[in-house]
Amino acid sequence: MTPDEGPGGAPGRPLLPQLRLDDLLTELQTRLETARATRDRVHALLEAVVSIGGELDLATVLRRITEAATALADARYGALGVISEERERLVEFVTVGVGQEEIEAIGHWPHGHGLLGLLIKEPHALRLPDIAAHPASYGFPANHPPMRSFLGVPIRVRDQVFGNLYLTEKNGGAEFDEDDETVVGALATAAGVAIENARLYEETRRRERWLEASAEISTALLSGTDSMRVTELVTRRARESADAALATVALADEMTGEFTIIAADGEGAERLRGLRVPIEGSLAGPVYETGEPCRRADGRSAAERAKALDPDRVGPILLVPLGLGDSARGVISVINPPGGRVFDEVAERLLQTYAAQAAVALELAERRLDAERLVLFEDRDRIAKDLHDTVIQRLFATAMTLMSAIKITQKPDVAQRVQRAVDDLDDTIRQIRSTIFALQSGPDDLSLRGRLHEVVDASAENLGFAPSVRLDGLLDTAVDEAVGEQLLAVVQEALSNVSRHARAGEAAVVIDVGDELVLRVQDDGVGVPANGRRSGLANMAARAESLGGSFTVEGRATGGTVLTWRVPLHD
Repeated sequence: MTPDEGPGGAPGRPLLPQLRLDDLLTELQTRLETARATRDRVHALLEAVVSIGGELDLATVLRRITEAATALADARYGALGVISEERERLVEFVTVGVGQEEIEAIGHWPHGHGLLGLLIKEPHALRLPDIAAHPASYGFPANHPPMRSFLGVPIRVRDQVFGNLYLTEKNGGAEFDEDDETVVGALATAAGVAIENARLYEETRRRERWLEASAEISTALLSGTDSMRVTELVTRRARESADAALATVALADEMTGEFTIIAADGEGAERLRGLRVPIEGSLAGPVYETGEPCRRADGRSAAERAKALDPDRVGPILLVPLGLGDSARGVISVINPPGGRVFDEVAERLLQTYAAQAAVALELAERRLDAERLVLFEDRDRIAKDLHDTVIQRLFATAMTLMSAIKITQKPDVAQRVQRAVDDLDDTIRQIRSTIFALQSGPDDLSLRGRLHEVVDASAENLGFAPSVRLDGLLDTAVDEAVGEQLLAVVQEALSNVSRHARAGEAAVVIDVGDELVLRVQDDGVGVPANGRRSGLANMAARAESLGGSFTVEGRATGGTVLTWRVPLHD
């Protein structure tokens, strides 16, 4: 009988050395489950890649990457930290698995110290069974959820590390294994492509927004919109296009050495408008002087030095010059609150281009305004010459004819009527001459005549009506500066008295300049009360006496009051 034969020489069953059939079936089932799990994981990875690759909004892409990595590694918590351009800290932190209440309890996101900082400095995959056991671990802040196991994988975009994926607390209490690292690493590779596409799309959209803003500003200026409103539009569109919380435009005054914030838009803008900040020592000073932009991830210290912005509201900040060289005007700044989005290099370039275009547009608008003013002045000068050379001469000739008619008339009543007509013509000639002087002085004229009109115009708001003005004589040449200052003060005081006490419906300011300066301010009000306060009248009388003149207050026959202020004029 051979070894393979059974009793009676029949063939026997082959022996399976040291393995039982149940063990083989168990091994086969395990391998099948492993293969199925691997297949499911690959399918999940492909679905995640397709999901993140089909989205172009960067914030959404980052969120989906974090969610996909957390699911693929079967982790309880996941996060994606975006690294700053300086490669020193985290500027954005996207989380999965942490509730809003837990976020508020923690108070702030990590800045990239400790173990997270190690991954920034050494961008390689890192697996740990216990975070606290690693030498680089800083521990967790108060109210932070407990975390033990850890997996970190870098995300690269064009060979540059964009950020890191952080996964903690694998479900079931197990540790992250090599398979977890492999699948998350594969996701990170695909994520780099998706992030690059989203960034390119976002940059294109941002460029479109800046171009739209520039076109809107140019259109507003060319359509004749007031330059101040255009400046406000520049500020608002800068904030919107930069996705900032606050934007300001500050113009420099080298005479005073200060910036004036003429426009602000966003959070806290109301208290900033009109604020003055010294150029020297401010963050905007070097930007204005050198033409180089300034970008800070944290502008709190600069805000504390400038004492203009609330430091607690200042985080990332970007400043660019408004114009360059001789055409430099000031600075445009955009600001985000602490913890807000940091302005990147792309935002800097776009805002700088936008500011340069805005400065050119404002410069062209000013030149257009100057041209319009020149045309206006030329037209006013032509009208003044026509009034002087034609109208006044004809009125004067008519008055002379009437004067000669008085001599030959025999009836007293006719002579009186003709005399009244002559007086009316003389008064009309004076008014026309006053109008000619007003036409020949521009709206920004700093002469005594121009300043007098400013005082009278300013009183209209309190009076409720515009007083009439008649000037006769060489006011600007015959009246020196000292007397002119006193005259302006008296006119202002007199019109102030009318607005406060007279209850008048009309008022007139009449000035005659000859051997003496005579000012008359008259109204149709209730007159000066007998027991009223006279401090204002006393002031006007004192001013006249200090110049060797006189001051009187009289009632008018038709109702109201006439104030007469006289001072001699010396050659």
